Amino acid sequence: MPHQETVLVTGGAGFVGSHCVAELVARGYSVVVFDNLQQGHRAAVPAEAELVEGDLASPATLTRLFSAFRFDAILHFASNSLVGESMRNPHLYLHDNVVNALNLVQFAADNGVRRFVLSSTANLFGMPDRMPIDENTEIDPGSPYGESKFMIERILHWADKVHGMHSACLRYFNAAGAHPDGHLGEDHDPETHLIPLVLDVAAGKRPHIEIFGDDYPTHDGTCIRDYIHVSDLADAHIRVLSALDHRSCRYNLGNGRGYTVREVIETARRVTGRDIAVKVGARRPGDPPVLIASSERIRRDLGWDPRFPDLETIIRHAWDWRCRNPGGYESGPVRELVAVG
Repeated sequence: MPHQETVLVTGGAGFVGSHCVAELVARGYSVVVFDNLQQGHRAAVPAEAELVEGDLASPATLTRLFSAFRFDAILHFASNSLVGESMRNPHLYLHDNVVNALNLVQFAADNGVRRFVLSSTANLFGMPDRMPIDENTEIDPGSPYGESKFMIERILHWADKVHGMHSACLRYFNAAGAHPDGHLGEDHDPETHLIPLVLDVAAGKRPHIEIFGDDYPTHDGTCIRDYIHVSDLADAHIRVLSALDHRSCRYNLGNGRGYTVREVIETARRVTGRDIAVKVGARRPGDPPVLIASSERIRRDLGWDPRFPDLETIIRHAWDWRCRNPGGYESGPVRELVAVG
């Protein structure tokens, strides 16, 4: 009988992490979610996965975790991830994100884990001078958040060289949407992502959506961004697990086309059938006019191809989840946590 692989998912109660957990469970993996639940939600973790509450900053907790379970691979999502906050409080990102990841990598190496997948970011590329952005684009992080992810990528580079731990660093652009069957979605506090903010306006929770600058060199004056469905991200994470049997890899993940802020708003109007009020404000410092990914490398290497590349589908899935869960996860069922010592 083949061995059922056990995967540790840190931050698996969060937006992208929970969708990856659902995909792992659906494909027959045994899953342990490790989350401090400061940003994640118990209700986002399926009953088939074990949920352990804890913090990567605690070596004692990690000792108990790695004593209780044997992991074949790790997917690491847990981090502080707000670009704006990282500019105001760089220490939180350059210290906490990096030290917590270093703790995790050390425990993984000490316990014989040989595959590690990092949730990285397109913020590694700052203000690129050419589009689309491929893996050969110069790395010049646009914030302390992006810098922290690059530092973790370097830690993983040396974990491969020294310990033989193969890693995949997935630099994705704007994760959006919700699970197609409607049982998982995006619920952040505070919310900073454009699509859920626009849907807040459609739902009557905000008076308007603010556009930060409408004088960019784009066809309607607003910034262009590449949106990728969260379920397509989950699929990419599972695909790289098998690739890590042989080598480390780095992939950019996006749809390969971009949409302006105004196009997102207009698409949301069509999907929801609601009016969405707009207010135009000043540009935000450091916002590039255009960010579009090239994902040709992962398409070529692993046969990955987005199932939901269309912006209308992405927004429709997000809106369907919002309509089913107007209060987010707050009314979801409370589940028991697994003790680790």
